[in-house]
This record gives sequence, structure tokens and C-alpha cells, in this order.
Amino acid sequence: MKKRIAILQPEVPHYRKEFFQYIAKQCEITDIYVYNSFEKTKSQGFNIETNSLKHIPNINIKNAILLYNPWELLSKKYDIIVLMLHFCHITTWLLLLTKKLHKKKIILWGQGISIKRYLAEEKRPDWRLKWQIELADGVWLYNEPQYQQWHALFPKKPMTTLNNSLSGTDIIIQRDVISDKEKLRKKYNFKQPIILIFCARFESNYRRTDLLIKTIEKLDTNRFGFIIIGAGKYKPQFSKYSNVYDFGAVYDRTLKDELFSTADIYFQPGWVGLSIVEAMAYAKPIFTFKRSKDTFQCVEYCYIEHKKNGLIFENLNECIETINALTIDKIKEMGTNARILVKEKLTPKKMATNAYTIIKSL
Repeated sequence: MKKRIAILQPEVPHYRKEFFQYIAKQCEITDIYVYNSFEKTKSQGFNIETNSLKHIPNINIKNAILLYNPWELLSKKYDIIVLMLHFCHITTWLLLLTKKLHKKKIILWGQGISIKRYLAEEKRPDWRLKWQIELADGVWLYNEPQYQQWHALFPKKPMTTLNNSLSGTDIIIQRDVISDKEKLRKKYNFKQPIILIFCARFESNYRRTDLLIKTIEKLDTNRFGFIIIGAGKYKPQFSKYSNVYDFGAVYDRTLKDELFSTADIYFQPGWVGLSIVEAMAYAKPIFTFKRSKDTFQCVEYCYIEHKKNGLIFENLNECIETINALTIDKIKEMGTNARILVKEKLTPKKMATNAYTIIKSL
């Protein structure tokens, strides 16, 4: 019998659309509830379709502590509710502690670790998340390292790694990123033989834009060019660099396809996340810096295999020396491996298939 589920999320950005579509195909009912306002989601640059979403009344204190109205989630039409693995969601605790009363199966969905406390929590998991997982019926974790960590603690708990991905990867991996490269470089007047691309919002300093600027300044301006896609309050001033091509926020799909096709390398010094999956789909190797107390990295960082589909630098000097010594052939080889990883593991359909194994088991 097909399951009837409700899913709670802060918002549903455009990059998550395919995942929910695939889940909906396998369930009798799939209703998605969001607690952020549609206006707030749109202001963050996400394109959303509001017709299929249900806004849940809530009190959100400092964008952390959340109390939401649970009554719609407890409707008789749902067998399973998927809530966030987040210890500051007070209502989630109440629903977990009262399962015997409302008789709903609960799946918790999340990273399973704090990005800012990653180095500590990979050694000693957060006790509050541990308690939530213990109370839950099933768990969706975004990536393999956290699955291995929590599965070791709860070997009998229905649990899976989703292998976090985003909409559009199936189309991108089919794109020819070689044949038109020189033609496109002439179109945009990119003069350097090796082009690095950065694509992310400048809404925090965690992206280590200081390292981005230092890399631009230290590499040969005649050999290396930089495409910048993104806007935000922490965006540096790039106009003084002759080898930087700043496109600001890009929402046009054709333009984005062409810019990624002309590039050779995806470079983001810190806070690499889901955007690297998109870059890998374009056959770009990922260059970044090692996770440390000064450089935070999101859970998707685990997709980077040093020297296979990207490079992870210990420091700025190593970054400059390594990039200077690279050959085009090595860059292409790593880019090909990056695309293979996406094709084999990181598509929305595979992500949804992994998620459904837990739904089906409950």
C-alpha cells in the first residue's frame, strides 16, 4: 500500500523540486509544509512554486528556536511525517515524545552534524541529536560520513544517506562542455588559457572570500582568469582586477550554462556545499581549502576526492604552487571524474530512491 506523508521544511527552493516530484510519484499523498514565508524565500533568490506548498503557522525566534502548529501534520490522512533533525525545533520534540498518542511514524531529515562545530562533533556527536534520533522511527541523512557515524550508534534504526543533490543535474551531465568552449570564450572575451569559476551568494564571510582575493592577486593574470557569479552584502570589489569577469547574480539558464562551459575549474575556498554538485555535473573539478577551525565546509565537502575529482589545499602557498603546476590534461581528467560521480550517485532520482527505502520500511 502506498504511503501518505507530510514533509516539513523551512522552504522549498527550486533546486529541491525534482526530489519532491520523485517522492510524490511513489506515495499516495505527499504534502509539503513550510515555515518560512514565501516572501522571505523569494528574497533569498530562490524561485519557488507556491501552489503546491502549505504554510504552517509558527513562531520563529532568531531563526533558530521554532514552535510550529502541529495539528495539520497530525491529520488522519498521513501515515508518516518527515520533520527536521534540529534540536531547536520545540514542536518536533513534542511530537517525538507523544508518538504513542498520535501514532504517526516520524522520519527525521538533516545533516546530522553542525557545520560550525564539525571538527568536534565528528569525534563526539551532539547528545541532543542523539536523543532525537533515538526517538525517531527513521532517519534521512544528507551524506555518507554522517550516515556511518549515526548508523554505528543505532545499527538497527531505519536510516539512509540521501547523497544530497539538486534539480537539473540530469540535464547538465548531458551537456557538451568541450566543443563550444573556444567559441564561447571569444564571445565573452575571456583571454586567459585557464579559467576558474566561482558561483555562490556573498551573504557570509564563511566562503573565505579573503582567500579568493589573495588567489586572484597571486596567480598570473595572463594565464588565469576568474568568472564570478553571485551577489550579496559581503561581495568584494572585483573591478580593479583585469582577469576577473564579474557577472553578478545570474538567473538566466543559458548564460549560466555558457559560463560554466567556458570554465576549467570550480574554485570556492570555503563553505562549499550543494553548488559543487552542479559544478561537478558541468565536469569541473572542485578546488577548495581543507576544513579547519578557520575554514568551515558543508557536508557536501565529502564529495571531493583529492587529486581525483578536485584539489583540497592546506594553505594559500600550496594553492598557488599547485595551480601553477597544473596541466590542462590533469584538469580535464579530474573534471571527467567529477561528472562521473554525479552521474552514478548524485542525481535527484537517486536521492529520492534512497529516501523512499525508509518510507517503504515503516
